[in-house]
This record gives sequence, C-alpha cells and structure tokens, in this order.
Amino acid sequence: MEFKSVDSIYDYLRGIARETTDGMHVVGEDELREDSMEILIYNAVFNPKKDVLDRTRLVIKQLAANLGIRSASIQGLYEAMGRGDCSGFTVPAVNIRGLTYDTARALFRSAKKHNSGAFIFEIAKSEIGYTEQRPAEYTACILAAAIREGCKGPVFIQGDHFQVNAKNFAKDKNAEIDGLKKLIKEAVEADFLNIDIDSSTVVDLSKPDVALQQRPNFETTAILTDYIRQIEPKGVTISVGGEIGEVGGKNSTEEELRAFMDGYLKTLGKGKKGISKISIQTGTSHGGVPLPDGTIAKVKVDFDTIERLSKVSREVYGIAGVVQHGASTLPDDAFDIFPKRAAAEVHLATGFQNMIYDSPAFPEDLKMEVYKHLAQKHSDERKPGDTEEQFLYKTRKKGFGPFKRRMWTMDSKKKEAIGKELEARFDLLFDKLNCKGSADYVKKWIA
Repeated sequence: MEFKSVDSIYDYLRGIARETTDGMHVVGEDELREDSMEILIYNAVFNPKKDVLDRTRLVIKQLAANLGIRSASIQGLYEAMGRGDCSGFTVPAVNIRGLTYDTARALFRSAKKHNSGAFIFEIAKSEIGYTEQRPAEYTACILAAAIREGCKGPVFIQGDHFQVNAKNFAKDKNAEIDGLKKLIKEAVEADFLNIDIDSSTVVDLSKPDVALQQRPNFETTAILTDYIRQIEPKGVTISVGGEIGEVGGKNSTEEELRAFMDGYLKTLGKGKKGISKISIQTGTSHGGVPLPDGTIAKVKVDFDTIERLSKVSREVYGIAGVVQHGASTLPDDAFDIFPKRAAAEVHLATGFQNMIYDSPAFPEDLKMEVYKHLAQKHSDERKPGDTEEQFLYKTRKKGFGPFKRRMWTMDSKKKEAIGKELEARFDLLFDKLNCKGSADYVKKWIA
C-alpha cells in the first residue's frame, strides 16, 4: 500500500493511533505492530512523494516515542565504564547495509531474549552513499523495527567512520571539514546521537615525532567535537568517538594514544566534553582479506594492545576504552576475548552482509542480477590479478543500494528465513561479548 497524501497516513492509522498536540497516541499497539508497521516503514523508505515520505518517518518517530522507544546517546554508560563502575562486556556496533528493517528486527529479537540493552546500530559515511540510506531513513527503519518487535527504552544509533578524505583534506582542509559538518548536522537532525569521527586518515607519519604525526588528527577531531557540542539537542551529550590508527594500517601504540589524547584535550579546551572512546588498529581490516577462492584470510588480532590501551584510556583519560573495527569476519572463538581484554566496543559489518548474500534463502536469480550489475558498473575496481570471487566479494556491498527495493520485496518467507539466521548470529555475539543482561546497565546509566 502506497500513501497518496499526508492525510492518507492518518486515515490509515484511524483506530490504531490518533494525532495529538504532543505527536501520536497509540490506541491499538498489537494491530500497529502486527499489521501496520510493514506498510508504514515501506512508505518511509520508498514513497515517491517527499512530503509523504518525510511525514511517514516523523509519524514512526512519534509512535515510537509514545511507546517508550527513543533514540539515545550511550554517553552515560561509557562514562560509567570509564570510571570503572561497570565492566566485563563489550558493546557490539552493527552496520546494516541491506534488509535494514528485517536485520534490525532480528537484532531486537535477540536482545529481548537475552535482556541485552548495550548494542548500537550504525552506518558509516561511505555506506550511506553506496547503500542509498540517508540518516533519516536509517533511523526510521531502526525505530520501526523496535516497534514491530515490542522493544522499549533507549536505542543507540551511530554515525560510523565519519571520515576525513585525506586527498581532499590536503587540497582544501576547510572545505573537507565543512563537508563533514554538513553530514554531522544531517545525522544529528535524524537522531543519530552517537558520532564516530575518523580523521586518522590524515595522520602524517613523515613527521619526526608522534605528537606532530597525530596533530592533524587531533586538531580535526577537536574541531568536529566542538561543532557537535554546538548542535547537539538540549539536555543530550552526544557520544563522540575518535580514532588514532586507520584500520588496515600499522598497529596502534600507547605513545600514539597519549599523543592524540593530550593534544586533543588541549585543543578542545577546558570545560568541553570530549570523546567517550577511541578506535585503534590491532591487525584487522574492513571486510577481511579475500583469498583467490573467495574465502577470508585468517588474521591475528593484537589483544595485548587492546588490553593495554583500554587500561590507559580508562585510568588516565576516563573514557570507556578502545574500539575494535573490522571484526565481523573474525572466527567465533575470537569474540569472547574482547570483553576479557576490556575492549569497549566492537564494530561488525561485512559478516552480516555475507550472511544475507550467502543464505540459502537468498534468491539465486537476484544474486546473479546483482553480480551482473557489479561487473558492468564497477569493473574499474577490479585489481590486476583479482579472481572473480575476490572481485565480487569486495564489490557486492555496492549491490545493496541499486537493488534495495528488490531485496525489500523478496518473498516474505525467504526474508523470514534470513532473519532467523541473523538472529542466531546475534545470539552468539551477545553471548560471546558477555552482553546478556546489559539492559540493567543501560537502565542505570542512561538517563
């Protein structure tokens, strides 16, 4: 069902919810969850009329708020971790590139089973582009999924890798920073209350000492942190993350962490709330490294660095600890080590993408169409010596945008099967990362 006008949204909801001076009041929660959410979220993503699209997203937000669901900052929990008031678990941050509503539903189902509240939905700057999901759409999908699964309370939505382009930065520093400010503003207006700044791309290793190497990084991070503080909603402290080592580069060191933090805090100035966590490099790469047969090369994560730098982060700077990127393709036996070594947060993306494409339930004809599209539109990304399997593995993330509607409207039983597979994976992660029961921490530390 496609809404033809703004009025038709409210006509459809008659008897389920009513408009009030404060937003929307739900009078039929069961009907809203079981019958209406699919129609609302479809229109919030695909309706061709901008006014109807925007209003549907607003209505979903208002319905969520009336049911006790709200986008929130994880700042309070991370401050508690920094003080040592809670520990022993690692927060999973999940990037959803495709089937966003269905994947979010699977995550909420798993969280509900395990009383898990400490988890993050995120999307990176690059992913916003190639998956064709602007922040407002992404938020609508997450809130709609929470309504559908009957979840209540704070929901953490994060802008991941809001990254500085090193070439553009070298050409025109101010223009590159202004572009990131524009994206940050869009994200905050869409209720992204957690933002990860990544200016590790401009670390200058040609400089003679670590402080000078990190200077472009910490200065840019301070500028963007200050901007976030200027535009964050009243009464909210947005959780901001920084990064000292670009994922895929050399492993981070304590000297780099201290140089970044000391320079960053001095540049930001007294009285301003700084970052709540810091991303480091420990040997992983985004998406893993595909071998010629399409399988992923095994990597060795430097857990000693995670433990050492998390300890410094908490004891010296009072932040939650370090963040591990590029972890979703690691073997299962690696994940329970993260909480044992005090990692604050772990980012997971490509593994879920792989599960969707490689699921027995994913339509084979649709997959072949995606692969044909990639061969036609992205052949310039094929590196010399790449096998077909390596090329497709590295580029198939770019199939989610052009085929978003096709994936969304695939047979409901196939989507349900994929959702169950994803849910089982989330079950494992909540267990391995020791996040079962973390809803109690969220209730205590998130206002």
